Amino acid sequence: MNDFASSPLRNIGLGVLYVIIVSTLAVKGYEFAGWSFEDSLYMVVITVFSVGYGEVHPVVGDPFLRNLTMALIVLGCTGMIYLTGAIVQFFAMSQMRQVLGTTRMNLQIEALRHHIIICGYGRLGAQLSAELKAGQAEFIVIEQSQELCHQIRTMGMLCLHADATEEDALVKAGIVRAHTLATVVPNDAVNVFITLSARALNPSLQIIARAESPSTERKLLQAGATAVLMPAHISAEHAASLILFPQLAGTDGQSDRRRQTETDLRMMGLEMEQVIAAEGSAFAGMTVDEIERRSDGRFFIVALQHGGSKEVTRVSPDLRVSAGDGLTILGRGGRAEVLRGFALPQPETSRLAPT
Repeated sequence: MNDFASSPLRNIGLGVLYVIIVSTLAVKGYEFAGWSFEDSLYMVVITVFSVGYGEVHPVVGDPFLRNLTMALIVLGCTGMIYLTGAIVQFFAMSQMRQVLGTTRMNLQIEALRHHIIICGYGRLGAQLSAELKAGQAEFIVIEQSQELCHQIRTMGMLCLHADATEEDALVKAGIVRAHTLATVVPNDAVNVFITLSARALNPSLQIIARAESPSTERKLLQAGATAVLMPAHISAEHAASLILFPQLAGTDGQSDRRRQTETDLRMMGLEMEQVIAAEGSAFAGMTVDEIERRSDGRFFIVALQHGGSKEVTRVSPDLRVSAGDGLTILGRGGRAEVLRGFALPQPETSRLAPT
């Protein structure tokens, strides 16, 4: 309330009210002296705005009109000066706030080191931002929509209003100093283009790219993506795990503790995922040791539940994974490829044979 009381908008309101009251009283005064409403209003307007076109009717010979006109000049012109100053103050402060806000944001971006850049604030981008904020990670969002940018900044997150496909936007977001870029725009072609640009600007950058179509995964990897995220596929796998393997998926009353564990792992750059080994998939029929060696250390199997069983088995290197088993895997990157290895049936010529 105090902020509003000292704001330029309140000053403008008071100025307008003051000028209206003075002008109304002056018009009534001229009408009382026998002038028409039109003449009275015209006289008030040219006097208050200091135009000085001349008197509508002589006022020198009439003491009442002379005193009324002098009062109108003093009070009306003072009110207009006050109102003009309030309007100038309003626009000046608006511009100043915009400049200071932009400057402060630029300073915050320049101070970022080893941060995360999120391209796109759709459903997936919003969820990712919320998770990173909860994990106290430093990140910035690049978003084209001015309205969404305002919402993001209102929530206390850094946002750059720009097109992520332009290299200038990536440079302004500090891509040279960044640790990870996540391009999660719901457009495969845009994600490929952003990945190419980001890889060219920072060869050591970790890039997580979203793919709607499975055929785009290879293109993103060739463009320089470190890992490809396919939301539809992963969501389906997670939903299946919730239904078929509730003990692995954390629906047995320990979901709060599990969520905290997953948050702690994400802060260390690790991800935990539940998958199901499909019939004919690359890893079905292999032992835990064989699967982990085939993955080149990208992930580890930390829990297994045989299909149809309610017990979670403690894994051992010689434990064999069968079709229909549910597994919990822990790893860093390449999750999309890992999930495909478990879930998608492989042609006979391309299956990974046990060693």
